[in-house]
Amino acid sequence: MAAHPVDEKLPALKMATSGLQHVAAMYAGVVAPPLIVGAAVGLSATELTFLTGACLFTAGLATFLQTLGIWKIGARLPFVNGVTFAGVAPMTAVVASTHDKSDALPIIYGAVIVAGLLGFLAAPVFCKAVRFFPPVVTGSVITLIGVSLLPVAFGWAQGPDSRAADYGSTTNLTLAGATLLIVLLLRRFTRGFVKQIAVLLGLVIGTLVAIPFGVTDFSPVAHADIVGFPTPFHFGAPQFQLAAILSLCVVMVVSMTESTADMLALGEIVERPADEKTIAAGLRADTLGSAVSPLFNGFMCSAFAQNIGLVAMTRIRSRYVVATGGGFLVLMGLCPMAASLIAVVPRPVLGGAGVVLFGSVAASGIQTLVRAGLDKDNNVLIVAVSLAVGIIPITAPEFYHAFPETAKIVLDSGISTGCVAAVVLNLLFNHIGKGREAQDVTHPMEAGEEIAAVR
Repeated sequence: MAAHPVDEKLPALKMATSGLQHVAAMYAGVVAPPLIVGAAVGLSATELTFLTGACLFTAGLATFLQTLGIWKIGARLPFVNGVTFAGVAPMTAVVASTHDKSDALPIIYGAVIVAGLLGFLAAPVFCKAVRFFPPVVTGSVITLIGVSLLPVAFGWAQGPDSRAADYGSTTNLTLAGATLLIVLLLRRFTRGFVKQIAVLLGLVIGTLVAIPFGVTDFSPVAHADIVGFPTPFHFGAPQFQLAAILSLCVVMVVSMTESTADMLALGEIVERPADEKTIAAGLRADTLGSAVSPLFNGFMCSAFAQNIGLVAMTRIRSRYVVATGGGFLVLMGLCPMAASLIAVVPRPVLGGAGVVLFGSVAASGIQTLVRAGLDKDNNVLIVAVSLAVGIIPITAPEFYHAFPETAKIVLDSGISTGCVAAVVLNLLFNHIGKGREAQDVTHPMEAGEEIAAVR
């Protein structure tokens, strides 16, 4: 009997090239979070390279767990795992509230470990409780993730140092605009593999364009070792701070919700529908990967939705192809010189690409909201209020200035507050009481009845 396409082992060359394509599709997404958080902490170029390599290494380990699996851990689907964007805003909030920046990463790591372990224990229950996280909730949160990250891209576009004389200069903004234009042109006029790696190519071309302007620094590559290993707890032993733990636990809930929706979607694409057992196993891989990640100086891990689109486009459904991609991620994490290449990219160039990258996250959230049934007043209210609450830290940074510092770690994360607001409002309007309208919004992959009827 022939193996299911998900369990098929392809010829070595096709396995390698297809695996590299998955790495290319998600590479920019993996390196962006450590760049953002590392810059907020004030890490040197060498330390930033180390942090980026650590995140690549742990993304590879998490992908192994998800695709190959051990015991009841791993969905055993062509599922790429890496650093989740959902954690970036809360982590930068932790950095901002930490007086001694050298303690910021240990506090983040402690929170990620606790959130990961709690998520691992909750996985069998969470896969049953997913009805409380319909598209109206997940779409609002994903939209907030993108919107919360866009100011980071705008800051990068202006330059690496807000105190420098050239911050926001015509040169920096031109480089950012040129990179954005390159990515857009590649997405519009190319196809296949080149189209998938448009952001990566945009970073490369933008960096080359920036060389004559004298803003490209190749010293990180020159000083990087060819072979290295992410030393456990390189930035210090984990510290456990309650406010940071609560904030990252909210992110874990968001991440598990996204992963559940992604598993349901991927199961349909590869024609192996994800049942409750598969979802529980997949969530265990996500959460265990997250709990182990800080040991090697990585952050919280989750599914990468862009790779699901790649599976749908190429029709290559083998989980071993994605596992091969995980192997490449591990190798890149063990080669500091490879990881240092991203440190060469000037901040304005990163800013131009970041507009597409982070804007795409927000657009993905809007796509999810389309499935939520926004023709219903209740759902419109849920989205309106949760987005308003989530945008407060962006539009009014001093809004919570009178609150205690520990509370501000959570409140200054629009993703965390927006998620809580969306969940509570969804319970109030769609689950509690006789006036509940919508059976059609209780499943993370279902559209509203009216939308489904139109389709």
